[in-house]
Amino acid sequence: MATKIIVSYDGTDNDQDALALARVLGRVGGSLELAYVRHSREEDTQREVQVQKDAHEMLARGAEWLGDPEVPQHVIFSASTPEGLESLADSKQADVIVFGSEYRTTPRHVFPQASALRLFDGGRHAVAIAPAGLRSQGEYAVEKVAAIDGDLDPSATETAGLIAQRLGATLAARANGDQSLLVVGSKLGTKVGRVTVSAAAQYAIELVRCPVLVIPRETPIRFGS
Repeated sequence: MATKIIVSYDGTDNDQDALALARVLGRVGGSLELAYVRHSREEDTQREVQVQKDAHEMLARGAEWLGDPEVPQHVIFSASTPEGLESLADSKQADVIVFGSEYRTTPRHVFPQASALRLFDGGRHAVAIAPAGLRSQGEYAVEKVAAIDGDLDPSATETAGLIAQRLGATLAARANGDQSLLVVGSKLGTKVGRVTVSAAAQYAIELVRCPVLVIPRETPIRFGS
């Protein structure tokens, strides 16, 4: 059974980067679904109908960008984007939520947007972040996968090894800056199945020039195995 992946998409360039990363994870063994979070309904009925229609059309364009118009698409309502996405992920039994980097992030750099940062602190699902500009790199090739494990938890290395095997990539002995994908584990003291990123890991994420996958404590992502 494929690992289910929720992609946060709002039509912006940086969220097209999220689509590009989701496509890579799909090659590993992930099943993609797109989601857009609306925070409130319009009071005017006609306006509400139009806004909802626009949201669905935006997601449809994202699906077309992926080359899969049939990919499931969800317009959901929540006062909080991360809470809305987590609720959807729970209902769909998804394992991973994918984001683009923050608006105006320097190309090829990773800077988690606010919603992703919220999920870095106690979230219930793995969080993937695409570097800015990934959308323009064509079919992104993963040649080397590295991991930063949480203390006493090899889940990141286990996940990285599976990804490397599925993509025909090399599993690096350590994260040293030339990896194509970085998998990061949650820190010691985090509840099993939850995400908490240490200050050192957060610093490492902001230094890399490749996609990042942050996984919950003691919860390797098996991508359909």
